[in-house]
Amino acid sequence: MSEAVTRWTAVCSTIQEAERMAGRPSGDVTLVAVSKTYDGDAIWPVIDAGQRVFGENRVKEAMGKWPALRERWAHQSDDPLVLHLIGPLQSNKAKEAVATFDVIESIDRDKIAGALANEMAKQGRALPCLIQVNTGLEPQKAGIAPQDTTAFVTRCREVHGLTIEGLMCIPPVDQDPANHFDLLGKLANESHLPVRSMGMSGDYRVAIGCGATHVRVGSAIFGARAPVA
Repeated sequence: MSEAVTRWTAVCSTIQEAERMAGRPSGDVTLVAVSKTYDGDAIWPVIDAGQRVFGENRVKEAMGKWPALRERWAHQSDDPLVLHLIGPLQSNKAKEAVATFDVIESIDRDKIAGALANEMAKQGRALPCLIQVNTGLEPQKAGIAPQDTTAFVTRCREVHGLTIEGLMCIPPVDQDPANHFDLLGKLANESHLPVRSMGMSGDYRVAIGCGATHVRVGSAIFGARAPVA
């Protein structure tokens, strides 16, 4: 068994325990295994062990490894692999993003929403989408401002025709993440959105206690990442 599979098994157990502690049913939380910066050889054992949902930050990187992984898996099982785009998206990458991913988590402005809607119409793919919220109003971080979220969700649905299923956030590293998770939950409730993608390797237990439906865990599964050039 690879080290990644051992860590993945431990993360799955921790999620189950956090669900139990929060009084939630087992299986209520979806693990998105964040495989950015790792190649197919590192990812494959985790797929083979049972993980089906993955997250990538960059469109180009995902295009370079996931078609081969999916083809290899298709020879083994009909159980689909689901790929989430969890990083910022540029409008000129909308075509590739729609063709490559199954869920877009990082919509945060009208230009991106419009570009994705156009590409989904061209490709006949109505992908579920999430809105990224910058809960800490950090200038270096992507995401719509909390106070603008409800109106932006409405525009994405009514103007752009997107299927908005939930919200996503990345709390500031130097603040209590629970406050940001609670805020995201409040905003999701205001727009009647069922999905809350929140919590990463360092705080996914807290996120589950705050109502996360999806947690995005990378280094706790795959190990420390090498610096990205």
